Amino acid sequence: MNEKILFSLSYGLFVLTADEYKDNGCIINTVNQVANNPVRIAISVSNSNLTCSMIKNTGKFNLNVLAKTVSFDIFKRFGFQSGRSSDKFDGFEFKRSSNGLAYLTRDCIGYISCVVKNTLDLGSHTLFIAEMTDSDILLDAEPVTYAYYHSNIKPKQQTQKKTGYVCSVCGYVYEGETLPPDFICPICKHPASDFTKIE
Repeated sequence: MNEKILFSLSYGLFVLTADEYKDNGCIINTVNQVANNPVRIAISVSNSNLTCSMIKNTGKFNLNVLAKTVSFDIFKRFGFQSGRSSDKFDGFEFKRSSNGLAYLTRDCIGYISCVVKNTLDLGSHTLFIAEMTDSDILLDAEPVTYAYYHSNIKPKQQTQKKTGYVCSVCGYVYEGETLPPDFICPICKHPASDFTKIE
């Protein structure tokens, strides 16, 4: 089985925001509209993310649709650090939607506010099926895709020769001959299956 085929699936990139005892958010790429009357959105969120536990506890979230103009700094802020050890909204400009949750005001096409209707434990992730309760369009722009992020936004890897494995999600390099099968990326928390050997 060659799991690299999964990289060819088309994804958008989003900032998922929640609030339980503080504002928090994370980068996700698995989002689909699954019904239209009422509008239902399905998202998949890593169980290791603080945002995931906040959504489980509060039953609501905002989905921020990122534009192609988004800078790498947004991915560093919301994807490369944990809300358990940092305040991701510290010094960051945002507004609040009618549900009280934060939404981005820059490089964001718009937001979708949702209330959770069903959850399904997928092992590493939780699938939330939620009903849209509010939304707004903030910017006339093209949405950023996972492929566009990798080819145009994410900094390119240095050509320095290393022995090891590189995370295909965030670019973290594990140096060594063998990657432990239970290894978890310290930056983006993705598993060893998302790493490729440096050739």
